[in-house]
Amino acid sequence: MPTSTHTPNGPDRYGSDVLAGDWKARGRKVIPSIEAERDLVVELAADGYCGAVVAVNAQHVTLEDRFGRTRMFPLGHGFLVDGEAVQLVRPKPKAPEGRLRTASGSFAVDPAQAKARVALPSRIFVEGRHDAELVEKVWGADLRVEGVVVEYLEGVDVLAEQLDDFKPGPGRRAGILVDHLVPGSKEQRIAHAVMRGPHRANVLVVGHPYIDVWQAVKPARIGREAWPVIPRGTEWKHGVCEAFGWPHAEQADIARAWQRILGQVRGYGDLEPSLLARVEELIDFVTAPA
Repeated sequence: MPTSTHTPNGPDRYGSDVLAGDWKARGRKVIPSIEAERDLVVELAADGYCGAVVAVNAQHVTLEDRFGRTRMFPLGHGFLVDGEAVQLVRPKPKAPEGRLRTASGSFAVDPAQAKARVALPSRIFVEGRHDAELVEKVWGADLRVEGVVVEYLEGVDVLAEQLDDFKPGPGRRAGILVDHLVPGSKEQRIAHAVMRGPHRANVLVVGHPYIDVWQAVKPARIGREAWPVIPRGTEWKHGVCEAFGWPHAEQADIARAWQRILGQVRGYGDLEPSLLARVEELIDFVTAPA
C-alpha cells in the first residue's frame, strides 16, 4: 500500500506522482564533457581506434595514431578516455596570462601600439619555399615588427647571381640561410666564395647541418624518434615519405607531407637549436644600424 503523505488539505493516501520531474534520467550515468585539448589521447568506443588530438574545429576533432595516420570524427559522444566514456567538446578560448610572447619566444608587441613599418632595404634569403614558411611561422611576428622581408632563392646555386641583382651595401645587408652547410659540401664552397667576394662586407652566410629544413623540426613533433637515414641516390624528401609510409608519388604528395610537418610546429621549442641560433643571428645582422 502506498505510504501516505500530508497535504494542506489532509493526508495524501497515494503519495507523490512517480512521473513527476525527469523520471527517465533517474539512475542514468552522466557522461562527462572533456575539452579536446591538443595531445589528449582518446579511444573511439565503436572500433577501438586510439589517437591523440592534433586539431579541433567547430564540429570535428582530428586524431593521429601512433603510426602518424590521422582520422577526423564529429565532436560529441562515442569516445573513451582511460576507459571511461566521455563527450568531447571544443576547448574554450583561454584568456592570456601576463605579457604575450611570439612563437619565437620574444615578447609580443601590442598591435594597438605598434607603428606601421616600411620594409627595410636589408633582406633575409633562404633556399626554398619550405624554409621561408618555417621562418614565417616561428619568426613572422618579429620580422614584421622589424620590417624585415624574407625571400627564397630556389637553391643555393643561384646565390652569387641573386646577390649581384640585390646589390648589397651599407644599410642594405643580405643575410643568407643555407641548408646542409657542413665541411666539404657544395654549400660550404659556395658560402666561402660569397664571403670572399665583392659583397662580403654587407653579407652574412650561415647555415644548419641538416640535408633539408624538414630535419630542423624535432622528430618528436611528428611522433618519431628520429629522422630516417636515406641512402644516396634517393631524393631525400621522397625517401622520408616512403620511410614514414606517407604518399610520395607526386609533388603534391610532398607538399602535403610538408604541411603535415609544419602543422605540428607551434613555436621555437619544436625546432632544433642549430636552426634557432642561425636565424636569430641573421635577424640581428640585417637589423643592425648601418
